[in-house]
Amino acid sequence: TGTCKTLERGGASCERQPMTNDEALMLEFQRGSREAFDELFARYRGPLYGFFRRRLDSDERAEDLMQETFLAVIRATARYEPRSLVRTYLYGIAIKLLANERRRQATVPAPLDDSPELSADGDSERVVWVRQALGRLDDREREILMLREYEQLSYDEIAGLLKIPVNTVRSRLFRARMALKSHLQPEAGKAVEPRMNTN
Repeated sequence: TGTCKTLERGGASCERQPMTNDEALMLEFQRGSREAFDELFARYRGPLYGFFRRRLDSDERAEDLMQETFLAVIRATARYEPRSLVRTYLYGIAIKLLANERRRQATVPAPLDDSPELSADGDSERVVWVRQALGRLDDREREILMLREYEQLSYDEIAGLLKIPVNTVRSRLFRARMALKSHLQPEAGKAVEPRMNTN
């Protein structure tokens, strides 16, 4: 996956060009390129960890599930078809793993100390406040809001992941934003309301 150019003094030099397209990287990995997989891992390790960490109270489980997402990609490499964006494909796997994790947690007794863990640099009062407000939203509406605001997915991507019409995504997202705003208003004097996309 490189290109060669002729040098002024003669001869040729092969310079590897960066593969910037996720779908091209996935196809390269499908053909056996470890470098392509490493690049995809580098691009999506952080976003996928953030996806799980915002929805779970454990840094360790978030890291484990992020790695499980990539293991699932490796196991299903031969079945991958470029019908959708790679990031949609990855988040689709992540959503299934998250659902399995929540079912597992539902069958395990909660520890005595059930308080959420703080992030490495400590959660500010505003972050805790927003988390609590998000926790009061309807589950379906909260997930759509988080996919839109944190994962920055498009309406079409969210609709595809959750298998619902785009208009349903729009209506639930609107209700989620309105509900979040109402939950945040009582504390408006203590912190600045987080900026949300209006699209």
